[in-house]
Amino acid sequence: MSASQRLTIQVWLKPDLAGAATFADAVATPGSAEFHHYLSPNDYTARFGPSAAHATALAAWLTARGLTQVRADSGRDYVSATGPVSTVQSAFGVRINRYRVIGANGQATVFQSNDRDVSVPASLAPDVLGVTGMDSAPPAASQSAAPSARGPRKAAAKTPTCSQYWAQHVQTLHPAYQGLTKASLPVCGYSADQIRAAYGATWTDTGRGQTVALTEDEAPTAMFQTLTDYARSNHLPAPKPSQFREVQSGTSCATPSHSAAQPTAAHGEAPAVDDEAEMDSEAVYAMAPSANQLMVVGGGCNEDQALLDAALAVLTGDGSHPSASIESNSWQIPLGEVPAQTVHAIDVRAAAEGVGMYFASGDTPGLTVTDSDPYALAVGGTSLGIGAANNRVFETGWSDDYGSLDNGKWSDQGVSGAGGGTSLVYGQPFYQKGVVPASMSRVRVGKRIATNRAVPDIAADADPDTGILTGYIQPTSSGKPGPYQTTPNAGTSLACPLIAGLIADAQQGQKSAFGFVNPLIYRLAGTRAFHDILPVATSTPPQDRGAYIPAKASTGVDVFDSQEHAYTQQVTAKGYDTMTGVGTPNGAAFLAGLRHAAR
Repeated sequence: MSASQRLTIQVWLKPDLAGAATFADAVATPGSAEFHHYLSPNDYTARFGPSAAHATALAAWLTARGLTQVRADSGRDYVSATGPVSTVQSAFGVRINRYRVIGANGQATVFQSNDRDVSVPASLAPDVLGVTGMDSAPPAASQSAAPSARGPRKAAAKTPTCSQYWAQHVQTLHPAYQGLTKASLPVCGYSADQIRAAYGATWTDTGRGQTVALTEDEAPTAMFQTLTDYARSNHLPAPKPSQFREVQSGTSCATPSHSAAQPTAAHGEAPAVDDEAEMDSEAVYAMAPSANQLMVVGGGCNEDQALLDAALAVLTGDGSHPSASIESNSWQIPLGEVPAQTVHAIDVRAAAEGVGMYFASGDTPGLTVTDSDPYALAVGGTSLGIGAANNRVFETGWSDDYGSLDNGKWSDQGVSGAGGGTSLVYGQPFYQKGVVPASMSRVRVGKRIATNRAVPDIAADADPDTGILTGYIQPTSSGKPGPYQTTPNAGTSLACPLIAGLIADAQQGQKSAFGFVNPLIYRLAGTRAFHDILPVATSTPPQDRGAYIPAKASTGVDVFDSQEHAYTQQVTAKGYDTMTGVGTPNGAAFLAGLRHAAR
């Protein structure tokens, strides 16, 4: 890297994690004396946070090493500093280089990273969790985050490419693929009415009085106007100006790295519109149209760091209260990209303050640093068929095996789907005991077999073949907002805010927020509160076992619920599974079950 290039790094300080975790478990467990007696942000810092002396000592060392703009955040979670690459290298005993790697898609990507672990003085090391801001990681984009359905929702053409509801159009396959002789065209994007019906959202519980925070990497264009247009086109009540607020966290950057998950093209199609923030807001609004939304946009040149700052900003709030009790994070950070303990410290603080941390499980098989933490609610993905009468035709784990037809022959292009699996780092949390089977919780760590944290916890629609229709506004050449447009979209970035919206519905009218909701979720496992998501059976009608993908270059098909171990170790099974967790919400039974479990 150029020695003169400037970086802003954050040195994360170690709180009393053991004490905070014990407290977080107590406030989240019904029957305990501390149940739902949350701490304010300031009280958490005073009771469990790093000491002011440790923050001061770290700041003094950074200043002495030539770094500038040295400051601790309001909760003393980290100390940030700015300086040229040469100064950062000298201070932490590393070299920051640029590397070229070949990604899973076969394309070369260039990113920057320190070449070894950072080092700090022995007197400071016990108080440091890790350092962020030195890297510029390759995008954590999904393999198939953009929908297979082509184009906006509109009247069917002579040769339709998508359906308004599941199995409206069915295509015969010649020859058959993996025994599949027919498949349905993907949906053009479900409406709010369709997705509400599928999960039983009611008009009695609409999230009134609740605030959902949405953390983003990029500010959308005219989001409130977009939300207003979305409500109008989906026959939802118009949002009030007081319901939506957008704030910036951190500092701006002239050249953003875009290292968080972004919508990508599916199966060789043109790139999708980057409407991540719009989808988050609209998914929450579809489920909880009366809830308030706080969109926190992370700033800074290191995107992972910016997103962590946005997540943390909700928790520090105004010092007396966090900014929201539900935080939806529709992004993922791959394992090893940031120190896991930094994410863990954020999630434990959230649990102690009564804030539920909802993280997308990711749009590729396996785990991420953000979904595997035991104090996060990891939201997995499903493939969801909604019929002509808004009925749930089927729902199974999102794990699509894509086959491409060329010159009359099928070729297997691999599996795309939601993340999940068993952590190699975290032991099995108390709430998963007795619910997660040994076959999914036991994992080899070195030479021993451990019983560890399994992911995800819950799930919702995420398959691009069964996504929702999102709206967005792009700026014109003059910089002014353009017209409202629509495009189908999906991924666990959809599933996460759908769940967050339903939690807001359940919290409506309750004395206190659910906060860290995992213990309540697992208490309801196996009850009517959830749809138990099952694997595709041989008796399943063929039109419900896959999606036919008409494309310009070649025809393809997505075979649902593929469980090929060559691509993923995850499974969809009766009861808990590593594709969909305990299942998907079952409307009024889900809302009532959470309220009863929280008494």
